Amino acid sequence: MQNQSSYSWQTGRFALPGRAAVLRRWQRSSVALPIITLFTAFALNLHAAKVPNGEPRALVSDFVIHANQVAYDVHAPKFAIIESADALPADTAFQIVAADSDQSVFEGKFGADTPNEDWFPGRHFYRADFSEFVKAGKYRIEFSADGDAHKSFPFAVGERAVAAEAIPAIIGFYHHQRANTPQELNADSHLLLFGSTNRVDLHGGWCDASGDISKYFSHLAYANFMSPQQTPLVVWSMENAVDTAGPLLDRIGARRGMEDEALYGADYVLRSLSPDGYFYMTIFSYFKKDPEERRVVGLLANSKTTSDYQCAYREGGGMGIAALARASQWNRSGEYSSAEYLAGAERAFAHLEKNNLKYCDDGKENIIDDYCALMGATELWIATGKDVYREAARKRAANLNGRMSEAGYFIADDADRPFWHGSDAGLPVIALARYLDKETDSTHRTAALNTIRRALDYNLRVSGAVSNPFGYARQSFKFRGAVRDGFFIPHENVSGWWWQGENARLGSLATAAIVGGRLVAPGNVAFGVRKDLATFAGNQLDWILGGNPYDICFMYGHGENNVPYMESMFGHGSGQGGISNGITGKDGSPDGSGIDFRFHANGNEWRWTEQWIPHTAWFLQAVTAMSLEK
Repeated sequence: MQNQSSYSWQTGRFALPGRAAVLRRWQRSSVALPIITLFTAFALNLHAAKVPNGEPRALVSDFVIHANQVAYDVHAPKFAIIESADALPADTAFQIVAADSDQSVFEGKFGADTPNEDWFPGRHFYRADFSEFVKAGKYRIEFSADGDAHKSFPFAVGERAVAAEAIPAIIGFYHHQRANTPQELNADSHLLLFGSTNRVDLHGGWCDASGDISKYFSHLAYANFMSPQQTPLVVWSMENAVDTAGPLLDRIGARRGMEDEALYGADYVLRSLSPDGYFYMTIFSYFKKDPEERRVVGLLANSKTTSDYQCAYREGGGMGIAALARASQWNRSGEYSSAEYLAGAERAFAHLEKNNLKYCDDGKENIIDDYCALMGATELWIATGKDVYREAARKRAANLNGRMSEAGYFIADDADRPFWHGSDAGLPVIALARYLDKETDSTHRTAALNTIRRALDYNLRVSGAVSNPFGYARQSFKFRGAVRDGFFIPHENVSGWWWQGENARLGSLATAAIVGGRLVAPGNVAFGVRKDLATFAGNQLDWILGGNPYDICFMYGHGENNVPYMESMFGHGSGQGGISNGITGKDGSPDGSGIDFRFHANGNEWRWTEQWIPHTAWFLQAVTAMSLEK
């Protein structure tokens, strides 16, 4: 008897399988896409109708294969995880089988049993390593147990296969997220400033999430230590992809689309620069259907709004400067010219150098100010060569170096708070690496390289300190006065509510492992880095693409199992190529221990299923870094 193991426990409603999800995305998209025939639409809808209802892992079979459902790069580390109810014999073998011929092309043995009792007590997990298999094609993983054959979903193996599939989809996703419907354009061209009768034109930009049509430079400003980088990070990520992976983008026909989307974002960033020199932080919809209710606001917990809408470095200001300065170096421009992008970046930098503390909610700078200001100063130094930006970049790099703890994690404040982050955990390393693209002084370079090395060594050490079959990135955090390590961010934190899935964090750490690893631990293995760093990075992306205990591919419209479609206003909602929040610690667990993922949670399912633009931005950075020419 043949058993499709990944299907056998799916009483969960996996929305639409990959191809059907694509169809549904096309039906809602304003992006020009190829016309599909009525016959194809009928066939895909029949496929979708077979998907059962319920929750993932509501009924788990004795044997499950968890694997990347999209693609593995041909020379990258390649793993799958086999889960079983009972321990398997030590000599249990697996095979890689050609999907078109059922012919075995590779055979290997499972690794040691590595259970995770914090997640799934009593279950057994084994890593199947097929990194040595380097032939392009379409394959499945198979193994036999208890007299039955068990098969994975099919997946591709190919040269830069992940980037070739993901990058065009990512461009389409951001085009889908554009706040460019007639309702949005009209309302956003004359937005009221909170607490004022003054209006500003802030049309453009991207809706923040599949369920949120607001636009943010950053939110959680009031939490001080958790501010994520949002719209400006997306712009910078696209610019970075164009600048570092141009030949790849040319080969897959994606350069022009990526440039267009980046410049569209840069235009919005510059439009958001106030006459006084600060960036407006948030355009908030109040989750209302009337677009005239939108306001420029500062945001507190429980959607309470204020007039504190000026961005500090850590609240999107630093990354806004970086995005504009980098855009100014292109031979192309959008609505504004290259000279205007640069002038805006310089004006914003000068303003924040004088006023940043005034905009920090607690009146103090912390590590997020340092790495965001470093990004802004570095891009201005690269763009202009001016000494003022060199000195500012060196100051911020020195601050980051000084925040490295004995344990290897960064210190977030001026005391002993470990730096952890739900989305940008890898950004300190990326900021230092970008700084080193310009810095030539050996003393400054050595200090920054040592910091990068210690940060990457820490990531490997903390993630490998416990049984961790999926290789999920762990972190250190302070919880109720004590430092502890965990898989997921603590649910009891300074935000009071924000503990959604962490796919952006995984993408940021994968990017840091590769970009930082090339500087401090180069190797002739995958991605140009040492094997352990390549494996660490690959584990994070495999998790996002379906190699996780819930068998969900979080890139919508790709792989076999996606989250349910999320409706939104003005024709937005889930977009093909967008990435959902993902898996969390157990709901109700203050320290983030345990594991959870749900399709239905009385209106709170967004914590797991909602798409968010930083997830896709960090995924873009990761696949771009993985795909660079050696």
